[in-house]
Amino acid sequence: MTRTLTKLLVAGALLLNGWHLAAAQDVDPSDMVRGGLQVIQMIDQNKMGELWDGAAPGAKRRVTRVDFTAQVVKVRTPLAAAQQRIWVAINRQVVTDADPDLAGQYVSVEYETRFAGKPNATVRELVSFHYDRDATWRFSGYVIR
Repeated sequence: MTRTLTKLLVAGALLLNGWHLAAAQDVDPSDMVRGGLQVIQMIDQNKMGELWDGAAPGAKRRVTRVDFTAQVVKVRTPLAAAQQRIWVAINRQVVTDADPDLAGQYVSVEYETRFAGKPNATVRELVSFHYDRDATWRFSGYVIR
């Protein structure tokens, strides 16, 4: 495992040890894909509360732990277990905002997933990370489309 991958996986798992990572343009896309998958696996294992606990401060201010968990359970439960998951896109974005916890670099990884509850269709899962002011990548969002 590369040093960057190890750091990203730790951030993806949202351990609060404060690993420092490179700027978004310096992050290996393969590492981001693996880090995003680590986050989705936590969701697959119903560890949404742990995921929220280590989330970026800006994300935690926008949604409570209880609401985040309830929202994810609501959209994921009808889909049942994931049967196949493939990454399809990595996006990088810089956001300007007066709030320093929201401003900065974001990287999102999009996966195309086939679930048992929807076997004839694919669903898009999007995992986002924010490069926080303390130079740590943290989970900042999960969306199903």
